[in-house]
Amino acid sequence: MRVLLVEDDEDLSGRIASALRLENFVVDIARNGEDALHAGLTELFDVAVLDLGLPKIDGIAVLKGWREGERNLPVLVLTARDGWPDKVASFKAGADDFLPKPFKVEELVLRLRALVRRAAGYASARLNCGPLVFDAQLGTFELDGLPLKLTALEWRVLSCLMLRKETIVDRRELNERVYDGDAEVDSNSIEVIVARLRKKVGAERIETVRGRGYMLTAMVAS
Repeated sequence: MRVLLVEDDEDLSGRIASALRLENFVVDIARNGEDALHAGLTELFDVAVLDLGLPKIDGIAVLKGWREGERNLPVLVLTARDGWPDKVASFKAGADDFLPKPFKVEELVLRLRALVRRAAGYASARLNCGPLVFDAQLGTFELDGLPLKLTALEWRVLSCLMLRKETIVDRRELNERVYDGDAEVDSNSIEVIVARLRKKVGAERIETVRGRGYMLTAMVAS
């Protein structure tokens, strides 16, 4: 799950980013409205956390710019402006959720996971793909009723495939959702992670679609 975190307070953005990364989110940070607007219009994100009081361009204008540019990523407004007019303005501009500061990181994580899940079209927090179960609210996987142990990168790849099960996910999209923007990535790194996942969930469950990407499927040939 790749997050665009828009927050001009360097200390706060660093603490939020660290907490989200511990929960397996990939985090890109923008510290002014101009950079945020550009990033949201040109890059792939699963969700955005948006402050309102930003340098250069304020948060409401950024949000309106994303929506006018037909960017439909879920947006959670996280701000010290907790008055009713600011909430109304945020939702009218296209926000999906609103969380005032101060806040609990645990609540932020739960809200972000819920936004990503709903954007993928799932009402229930528990997603099934054959014997593989993903609790998108808790962030846990089970296989045949038993907890599945995954590394952070394996979790990111498998959650991305699970949220798009029975759909081809291309390698570029996986790379963008698995690695931070400034990370150095080997050309075959996704293939290595997928190979490890196949050993854990069954090789037949992750199909390679030549020239396109991968697909998680419950339709396993007997």
